[in-house]
Amino acid sequence: MTQQAPRIGVGAVILDSDNRLLLVYRNREPEKGTWSIPGGKVDPYEPLEQTVVREIREEVDLDVQVERLLCMAETIRPERGEHWISAIYVTRIVSGEARNREEGGAIGAIGWFALDELPENLACFTVPAVEKLLGEARSQA
Repeated sequence: MTQQAPRIGVGAVILDSDNRLLLVYRNREPEKGTWSIPGGKVDPYEPLEQTVVREIREEVDLDVQVERLLCMAETIRPERGEHWISAIYVTRIVSGEARNREEGGAIGAIGWFALDELPENLACFTVPAVEKLLGEARSQA
């Protein structure tokens, strides 16, 4: 397997009014067959926060505003030739209704999940975001 430079991605934590997290089911690599926060790869010369807004519109048809950086996530899988560094942002829905714009493509389904009832097969870069969210919720309780 050829060695590649690390790639940069972004993810968005999107919570609804019931504090449920929006997840997408990944139909292709990386992380095929897992539930993930929506996001994607950063294009050359594209600012991270702009990437978040673009990717969310493309994947789930929501217009979001970035509120803050939640955490960073890193996925290293030499056996697959993968090294991703992902900036995970908390976002706020500005407009739109979540729907799968990638049907038959990268995303198999979307769903809203309570933070205490998440699917077990979470994408590895989603796990740090969920852990950080849960930690923040505990500290505010």
